[in-house]
Amino acid sequence: MFPSSFPATEYKRVLHGDLHRFCEQALVSSGAKKDHAVAVARVLVEADLRAVYSHGINRLKMYVDECKTGTVDVEAEPIVMKEKGPTAVVDGRNCLGAVCGEYSMKVAIDKAKEHGIGWVVANNSNHYGIAGHYAMMALPHGMIGMSWTNTSPIVVPTRAKNPALGTNPIALAAPTDSRDPFVLDMATSAVALGKVEVSNRKGEKLPLGWSVGTDGLPTDDAKAAVESSTTGKGGLMPLGGLEENSGYKGYGLAMLVEVLGGVLGDASFGRKIRTWQSPLLSREGGANEKDDGGANLGQAFIAIDPGVFMPGFPSRMDDFIDQMHGLPSADGLPQVMVPGEPELNARKEQEREGIRLHDSLIDNLNQVSEECGIPRIRCHA
Repeated sequence: MFPSSFPATEYKRVLHGDLHRFCEQALVSSGAKKDHAVAVARVLVEADLRAVYSHGINRLKMYVDECKTGTVDVEAEPIVMKEKGPTAVVDGRNCLGAVCGEYSMKVAIDKAKEHGIGWVVANNSNHYGIAGHYAMMALPHGMIGMSWTNTSPIVVPTRAKNPALGTNPIALAAPTDSRDPFVLDMATSAVALGKVEVSNRKGEKLPLGWSVGTDGLPTDDAKAAVESSTTGKGGLMPLGGLEENSGYKGYGLAMLVEVLGGVLGDASFGRKIRTWQSPLLSREGGANEKDDGGANLGQAFIAIDPGVFMPGFPSRMDDFIDQMHGLPSADGLPQVMVPGEPELNARKEQEREGIRLHDSLIDNLNQVSEECGIPRIRCHA
């Protein structure tokens, strides 16, 4: 739902600079290094600016708790543990996911400057926010960027009734000449867990096709869907939903992310990834096999210099986007858009007017401020 459709009585505005400072202060007070807190704040605020509320400040309390409990190593710095030509493997050393993500994408960009392409896989990482943030890091360099990550198993594969895969997002950002950049950032599940959490916080029912109950059948119960993320019974549907609606394709895409993330990078994968927000145990009931509580997520970061293939890529992207924009709309529907366009429109408006945050989320942030001993976030009507 685009943020402008929120009833005016249910949200308040927060300036993005104030939100960034609040995130940074909360994380530093929880033990994070200053530059690490800045990296995480950058990712969270970017998500909220783009109206991807499921991965914005909604995730701050989780990161704060992980810092305070030692679930992530607040002192750790990621390192390149292996490299050859345009490829590298990064060990995140259980640092905050955004720190590992930005470091890894910078390595990929440097590789692409030298070789035309950079392909980096990371292990020992944690939840890194929106995948699109890392893909978009390639754009100022005139490069195509890609990123994906596996996540804790909360998605129920086609024909199953227990979760075995994460929401496993995929992102691609491509530069243009005079049009806005193309940015695809999508979960391979029917919906991101954060959207379900937002619906639960607002007391809304879920659209059928988002989640299944403990019996493996579709449910509209948002609270039960959120609880399933920690109980291991029921969960989210793959992209496409039911098998007859091509849900098996989303299931396959989620496995693709695992193959080119967790499996390729020797990270945890599938049911071996710890339960969502549980610091110690994997789905199979044993300690996470590679670390002492971190998620050990597998992530990929790719940068491509399109000029090493054929010249003129940005102008051809303009042409491609214009083709989509030139399509006649179906009766009663607005203009055809391309991936990333709704988010960019939201970003322009919210950067100017302030970020819309739901009242229930403001209450959550007030709790964070009390726990961290920092001033409350400043809100505007």
